[in-house]
Amino acid sequence: MTDTLRLWMRHEAHPTEARAPIAPADARILTADGIAVTVEDSPQRIFPTSDYARAGCRIAEPGTWPDAPDDHHVIGVKEPEEKPFPLRHRHLFFGHAYKGQEGAGRLLRRFAEGGGSLLDLEYVTDADGTRVAAFGYWAGYMAATLAVLHSRGRLERPLRPLPERALAAVLAQRGEQREQQEQRGGPREGPRGEGAPTALVIGALGRSGRGARSALAAAGVATTCWDVEETRDLDKKALLAHDILVNAVATTEPAPAFLTRADLDAPGRRLSVISDVTCDFTSDRNLLPVYDRPTDWHRPVRRLREGPPPVDVIAIDNLPSLVPREASEDFSADLLPHLRLLGVRTPAWQRCLEMFHAARPHAALTKETDV
Repeated sequence: MTDTLRLWMRHEAHPTEARAPIAPADARILTADGIAVTVEDSPQRIFPTSDYARAGCRIAEPGTWPDAPDDHHVIGVKEPEEKPFPLRHRHLFFGHAYKGQEGAGRLLRRFAEGGGSLLDLEYVTDADGTRVAAFGYWAGYMAATLAVLHSRGRLERPLRPLPERALAAVLAQRGEQREQQEQRGGPREGPRGEGAPTALVIGALGRSGRGARSALAAAGVATTCWDVEETRDLDKKALLAHDILVNAVATTEPAPAFLTRADLDAPGRRLSVISDVTCDFTSDRNLLPVYDRPTDWHRPVRRLREGPPPVDVIAIDNLPSLVPREASEDFSADLLPHLRLLGVRTPAWQRCLEMFHAARPHAALTKETDV
């Protein structure tokens, strides 16, 4: 393995971002390979900085990545802080800048001014276009978890990170109101039972869809699963007949919306909770144009219609941070074999760089050809 690769993992600027793209166990493998890994101290990261020090990483102060030598790859989860504005390094993070999202132009200008490049972690794919590493499973898991808890009146605010085992236990508990209803001889919650809540997962076969299905199974919620076949000629009436909708579909091309604002006023609508994994509300690829701004940990739910029944949306753009350890360990393990080849002309990283050049055409005029 090359001894010239240098990685710098920065502290995350977002106050609720506890994830890490490289877990300590994988950092140990990288350093054993002779790769120089610098890790910024971070009080909010789920892994203690001391774990990285024991793994052989050099420790730096938070926010010092702008002073890193030019030959470093700077890695994070979300966009770095605004200062300095120009970005001169090769950066790895989720940029959300290639589908016309709000702020995309500003981010790409930062690279144009600094001469750096973005290796967007969302676009590190294999030859078939499948992402090699993603937080999608845990995004779907949490989208469904929050939807179920809200529908049962048990969603506590503000949200706080919890281990997956704790969330599974919470999901398995029935709400007090439902228990009282059963004691009075009312309808029992069960698969397809009369009065039982139902959920629909769109994109059920992908990573996020699998995560949503796992959470709904833990909660005992009867679930309908749609994927490509079911959405080619989408049955809007069937969609609206479910209590919960979890959207786990992201598209790179404009497509017909799954749900519109007019649909929320349809007679007989049963749908009352929409949980959107993708949060593409500023993009023309948005498949759920029923809301125009995200929700967050302090205000996780926004009402769209008063009803009856009312309709609420959950649209949080860092859902996996609610299970930061599990999400980080899974993502890091998947990314590790590709990080070990960073700096080598492998197809996955070259495709990633080509996406950046395509999004920012003048980047192709630079001398940079290697990742």
